[in-house]
Amino acid sequence: MLTKINKPDIILDRDGVINIDSDSYVKSVNEWLPIQSSILAIANLHKAGHRIFIATNQSGLGRGYFSLDTLTAMHNKMLDLIHQAGGEITGIAFCPHTPDDHCTCRKPKPGLLHDLSLEFNIDLNAAIVIGDSLRDLQAATEAGSKAILVLTGKGKKTQQENPELPYPIFETLYDASQNILI
Repeated sequence: MLTKINKPDIILDRDGVINIDSDSYVKSVNEWLPIQSSILAIANLHKAGHRIFIATNQSGLGRGYFSLDTLTAMHNKMLDLIHQAGGEITGIAFCPHTPDDHCTCRKPKPGLLHDLSLEFNIDLNAAIVIGDSLRDLQAATEAGSKAILVLTGKGKKTQQENPELPYPIFETLYDASQNILI
């Protein structure tokens, strides 16, 4: 009898990890542009048996820059591209609040990770969180997860401002995925 080896769940930030980020916010479906290697990375991780999740701050909702319908359309575009590549996203959690709202879900707080854990039975102590900002890494640490920094999006700035980060660092999500798949 073969024993199933449990693969760690992967929780990704969205902007700057999966798609090209913008300092003026990604506000429309047309502005949501994938990092092509990230779509392939997600597909490869999924095919290898990892469940993939997204935890993303989307304060553009709270700021009135786009609607929930627009966010849903952006996510549908992303999911379509991932499905076309043979991948799957098991769940998406997003925080619509601005920093001034002082909510419990906005990263660097771990609320989004806890929400995903409760809904999808994720072992956060075994999970890997991949992000491009310090707040992604802080949320992962607070939740007890392994954190990885990618240098896409705000990643290079994050690394420059925090040169002593104790986390693995990779150029892209694809590079991080190749390391996970070893």
